[in-house]
Amino acid sequence: MYDGHPPRMTPLQAIGWRWTPATLDPAWAALMAANPDARPARITEQHRSGYAVSEAIDVAHRAESLPEWQRAGSYRKGEINPESRPAVGDWVLVEGEAPNALRIVALLPRFSAIKRGAAGEHYKQQVIAANIDTVFVVCGLDADFNPRRIERYLLLVGGSGVTPVIVLTKSDKDGADVEAALHELRAFGTPVLALNAKDRDSAAALAPWLGDGQSIVLVGSSGAGKSTLTNTLLGSERMKTGEVRESDARGRHTTTHRALIALPSGACMIDTPGMRELKPTGEEVVAESFADVEALAAQCKFNDCKHLKEPGCAVRVAIERGEVDAQRVANFLKLSAEVAGAANQLATRLAQKADAKVQNKALYKRVDEKYGRH
Repeated sequence: MYDGHPPRMTPLQAIGWRWTPATLDPAWAALMAANPDARPARITEQHRSGYAVSEAIDVAHRAESLPEWQRAGSYRKGEINPESRPAVGDWVLVEGEAPNALRIVALLPRFSAIKRGAAGEHYKQQVIAANIDTVFVVCGLDADFNPRRIERYLLLVGGSGVTPVIVLTKSDKDGADVEAALHELRAFGTPVLALNAKDRDSAAALAPWLGDGQSIVLVGSSGAGKSTLTNTLLGSERMKTGEVRESDARGRHTTTHRALIALPSGACMIDTPGMRELKPTGEEVVAESFADVEALAAQCKFNDCKHLKEPGCAVRVAIERGEVDAQRVANFLKLSAEVAGAANQLATRLAQKADAKVQNKALYKRVDEKYGRH
């Protein structure tokens, strides 16, 4: 029986650490050498009031963060980028003793991160999870089933260094057309599985991605079955689950914050609240998520074909022949426009920051020339 600590693993390995001195990233090794009194820990929870870090399975303690992460006023004014702050899944260096004197002294560079554009008119990015190997895009085979939303998730994951897997839950529900869903989603070029999230044997199909030291994050709408699947993989009712509305299969936010949980398989999993807004960051490459549409576009007569009414459009011909879904093409065009808009916002923001840096440097130089360096 699982006792909460796999005997084959060290405490750090049980929360996702899988490196040796020989395989440690040089940037990590340099930070650890610069902080000889610090030790690695992982961010397991992120709240508005601070962080919880863990150095062993199922043992988390509140930790004070660096002063620049605590200046809420500066954060609101944009002086501290949200993506520069620790997120669930991040590895950090901590000093002090638990439970009351832990403090974070360094954020170790990420090897992967899933991000989205933060809500609001001003351009910012939000890190959903860091240092992740696999993302399970969870969608229910009921009224929650939405291929266009799945495409949006895959777009955000693309280029992040994370492997996406589409997980269709509620395959046991009356009216669930499993074969039709699998047929449609196979065109996405991503592994896709249909299962009953409540059944342990059914969920065992996910085993190839749940090995020792692997880190997984679950994303999907509220009511898709993320918390139910987590409970099944845990073998216990640890995560709160809720009912869904019959009209649209939407559920309430039973998961209210991101939290990293160690699984009996040796992997770690992050369950996330349902996300109603999935804005691109501008760093995505649409072609990676729509390789089939891009391959058709390469055959168009004109290089700048908009795939609307242009003559010689191979994409429109493929739609007429039933070789590609018209809604998939429409979503490709929509997401391409959104990514281009976000990319422009990103470029503007970077230019503004560079300009501000130059102006500040010139200002400091004039002050030094007038009053002398202190």
